[in-house]
Amino acid sequence: MTTTETLNIKADATSEPAVELDSFAPARAVEHATSKCVIATFNIRYAVGRFLISGGLMRKIGLARARPRAPIIERHIAATAEAFTRGRLMPRADVIALQEADRSTQRAGRVHVARELARATGMHYAHAAMKIPPGEEPKARQWYLDFEERIGMADPGDTGVALLSRFPLNEAHRVELPWTECAWRPRLALAASIKFAGRQLHIFNTHIDPHANVAEQLAQHEAVLAECAARQNDPVVLLGDFNTLFPKSRTQMRQLLEAHGFTTPMPTGTTTWRAGLVRLHADWLFVRNLRVLRWGVARPLHVSDHWPVWAEIELG
Repeated sequence: MTTTETLNIKADATSEPAVELDSFAPARAVEHATSKCVIATFNIRYAVGRFLISGGLMRKIGLARARPRAPIIERHIAATAEAFTRGRLMPRADVIALQEADRSTQRAGRVHVARELARATGMHYAHAAMKIPPGEEPKARQWYLDFEERIGMADPGDTGVALLSRFPLNEAHRVELPWTECAWRPRLALAASIKFAGRQLHIFNTHIDPHANVAEQLAQHEAVLAECAARQNDPVVLLGDFNTLFPKSRTQMRQLLEAHGFTTPMPTGTTTWRAGLVRLHADWLFVRNLRVLRWGVARPLHVSDHWPVWAEIELG
């Protein structure tokens, strides 16, 4: 049995929908009528804050302070909503792609991060949970990736990816990504479309596995590209946390996507993630059949160890 088949069986065995859909948007907003749109990607890290490495070290040596988590998460969600709507760090976002959007985990104070951010911004949302197999014990990881607070084996919550939009999300669906030796955290992308200037704008939000080698990461991108094959003439956005932690992974990922007609305004090496003095380019935004008018990284926003990446696009 293949990995994909195994994942599908696990997904079918649950009673929850493959994608959770709901809305806090005004009912009158049905289509993006103008020719321009601001789209953003943000690994929100379950809105717990920016101190990944130092926080992980404090937990390991038993010096982390036990504080009520829900108020922290709620405060960070409010700060995120302000960043995406007030036009100070970036233009007001029309579409937001989230990664590490926890749903009712202990580490997120039992808060549904994507839902509460949609409520705070007045948006539609789609959330796809990772569906971590219950009772699956986390596997050993590279030491430099072992600072994250893990979801407990008995925790009924989950993490996942989400799309938020000021306009209805159509055809929202999961794209299961191939993985190896990582059953404790399967990988997926979330696809959806919005009506944009009389066209369907297709959006793929992807969270690539940081534990995978370059070939395995490229295979995950190829699973998304296979979904794009039937949309050669449509406007498409690929974005998310691609976890390009090393020069080789950045170079080969970019070559693969550009070979399929995608372009990005981002110079390789743009800082989107930081921990202490370490700076990395992990988050990306690529387009096809679209033109990027301007783009940026929303600094500073101390909700996560990542910063949001945004771009204003129009039909090309």
